Amino acid sequence: MTLSETSFRMDPPLLPDLKSTEEIIRNSVTHHIRGRVAALAGETIEIAGMTAPVGAVCELMGSDGTTTRCRVIGFNGVCPVLAPLQRLSCVSAGDVVRLVDQSAKIRVGSSLCGRVIDAFGQPLDGKPLPRDLTLVDADRQPPDSLDRPPIDQPLQTGVRAIDTMLTCGRGQRLGIFAGSGVGKSTLLGMLARGSSADRIVIAMVGERGREVKEFLSRCLGDAGFARSVVVVATSDRPAAQRVSAAWTATAIAESFRDEGKDVLLLLDSVTRFAMAQRELGLSAGEPPTTRGYPPSVFNMLPRLVERSGRTSRGSITAFYTVLVEGDDNNEPIADALRGLLDGHIMLDRELAAESHWPPINVLESLSRSQPHLIDQEMATATATARQHLSEYRRHADLISIGAYRGGTDPRVDAAIAMRGPMKQFLTQQAGELTPIDQSQAAFIQLMQTPVVVAPENPATNPGEESIPGEGIA
Repeated sequence: MTLSETSFRMDPPLLPDLKSTEEIIRNSVTHHIRGRVAALAGETIEIAGMTAPVGAVCELMGSDGTTTRCRVIGFNGVCPVLAPLQRLSCVSAGDVVRLVDQSAKIRVGSSLCGRVIDAFGQPLDGKPLPRDLTLVDADRQPPDSLDRPPIDQPLQTGVRAIDTMLTCGRGQRLGIFAGSGVGKSTLLGMLARGSSADRIVIAMVGERGREVKEFLSRCLGDAGFARSVVVVATSDRPAAQRVSAAWTATAIAESFRDEGKDVLLLLDSVTRFAMAQRELGLSAGEPPTTRGYPPSVFNMLPRLVERSGRTSRGSITAFYTVLVEGDDNNEPIADALRGLLDGHIMLDRELAAESHWPPINVLESLSRSQPHLIDQEMATATATARQHLSEYRRHADLISIGAYRGGTDPRVDAAIAMRGPMKQFLTQQAGELTPIDQSQAAFIQLMQTPVVVAPENPATNPGEESIPGEGIA
């Protein structure tokens, strides 16, 4: 082949999937549907002279020539009620509104890796979108229940506490429950860097603006960012945009799964997603129920998490962070998600105060798929570790004031002896990641090590032998 032939050679265009193209054509708007602004109440707009289905995307043309994307969230009589997807400006009664699409759509593809986009799939990093992306619906139906193979393969996270005592499987969905400032973002960064997944999708819903770049540079790192797609909708964005960011991230993860990839989906946080939907629901006239959350919130949560999981093509392993109000793990959103997910990881503020990182309270945490992912030797080691931790927690008050005398109970003696080695094993720095096979081998060896109980050294003042801390759990 000559130089001139290679210079003018063109690669054939990538055609979109036939099924998705057929769906887009079927739902496309083939004629203009227009209405006008009739009323404005808070962040909602009432439209007269047109109709559109719930979830449809409309465009409002302001009197100053600007256009604002909105989404239909309900009806007031026969008039659609819209929530803005962007900031409103110069809205007047009688402004023209036109129907753009029956549902929100985004462009997806493997070339999105290493990019930061908004809730609409538009780039935030100043670079143009790749040309080989495929248009898909952002709000898809979850896979059929009979199309979900069992979860039988572990997924490496690089976090020793998770890979040993809370083993996660490919296609499993877990929640990370914690109050503010306990270390959720740091743990998510460790999961992204240490995971064995092929692709990573990260949704930052309702986070502070300064945290985005900080998370990318400090927590995610260059290696993790290279195989990741980051979807951002910060706390200052309209509620409809924050809700859309979660659907967009899930749709991108689904596209990777349909390509046969093992995907890691990190959504931070599902609580702010629920709060944004609470704003929309109350604006649409829904009645407030538990702690002011309308029924639509508890209807959307299962729709969101059920879209993750394993199918015959690939898998989406999802970690949803749950910001518990006042460190109350029984508040409505946390309580609902514990019943929807396949496990929960509890972060403890007291452990964080003791510089126990990551501050995972393993006794309060659970992976429901773990019994199907580990062998009998590993199961025995995990049970032994939990026994040691629970025995120490049960007698922590007596131990801390020196009231417990060595030799009284062999189980408590063993728990005290294993206290230090287990704490050392379960703590690790943010940049320290361990392969799952090494973590499990070291954990089994630790649990099989004969326990050496230190001889008792009586003291006249029991407080002189106090053992500090609540520690691990």
